[in-house]
Amino acid sequence: MSISVLRPGLLTTVQDLGRPGYQQAGIVVGGALDALALRVANLLVGNPETAAGLEITLRGPTLRFETDHLVALTGADLTPTIGGQALPLHRPVWVRAGAELVFGGARAGCRAYLAVSGGLAVPLVLGSRATYLRAALGGLDGRALRAGDQLPAPGPTPAGQQLARQLRAAAAASHWAASTWTPGPALRPTPHPAPSIRALRGPEYGQFSAASQWAFWHEPFGVTAAADRMGYRLQGPALARTVATELLSSAVTFGTVQVPAGGQAIVLLADCQTTGGYPRLAQVITADFAALAQARPGQRLRFQEVTLAEAQALYLAQEQRLHALRRALAVKLFTA
Repeated sequence: MSISVLRPGLLTTVQDLGRPGYQQAGIVVGGALDALALRVANLLVGNPETAAGLEITLRGPTLRFETDHLVALTGADLTPTIGGQALPLHRPVWVRAGAELVFGGARAGCRAYLAVSGGLAVPLVLGSRATYLRAALGGLDGRALRAGDQLPAPGPTPAGQQLARQLRAAAAASHWAASTWTPGPALRPTPHPAPSIRALRGPEYGQFSAASQWAFWHEPFGVTAAADRMGYRLQGPALARTVATELLSSAVTFGTVQVPAGGQAIVLLADCQTTGGYPRLAQVITADFAALAQARPGQRLRFQEVTLAEAQALYLAQEQRLHALRRALAVKLFTA
């Protein structure tokens, strides 16, 4: 069973939740930038949340399903269609063999996620199927998709088979059929054109001037064209330190906001390096990684300060919503 890549799109890669545990060897965690979207997509098709899917950036590919599949699309709205009909987001969709999934431009957000029941069976590298482009590691030969690629898809999980049977019966002669239900709004957020990103003070926050601290929390920052899976270079007020001492390289992670000597902030993403020598002004909270990942070049964003207790509560609330979705799907399948 496979999926054929007719056109690859701007940047389409195989991603899962990354390969933690190797940072001491200099190997990045990587994985989906909007992990929440991928986790939801996997749950909707009966997969483990860690299964590999596709991360689709800004302009999507054209894919042909060589066999019947159960899929789900989450994250950005990249105007997906099958047979000229708009495909709904955030719900399981049964797709008939031979159907072609076509993406247009980005209506909202930056990155969409396609989960296929049973996952994508590319080889495991250090316990993960995630693509790390800079090291040509994981995914499909360590690279973005190309026209002519065949994505190995072994077929649906038992839960996916049950969902597929239900939807196939409703499809009649159509190319596809989607469920009538979706997760709650908190698990299918609409990407905001000017998001407010919540963050904590970083370890070197106190080294910045009072004016720079105020500007960071109150002024907008533009996402520049220098933006990739490693991080975003931001354009905004110059942020100045009050000390001139050099720093030892220290740990950085997804969401770390660094400020180089020029004063223009950089916010790191999933493929960021494991250590860095720039002062760490702030740290984006885990619950807002998805909102950060959906920001596009040219958009503006703001940072909002929260406490550690607030960040922990927001993270727990997000995990509780995912747990509730898992339970609801189990009940739906059991009673179907």
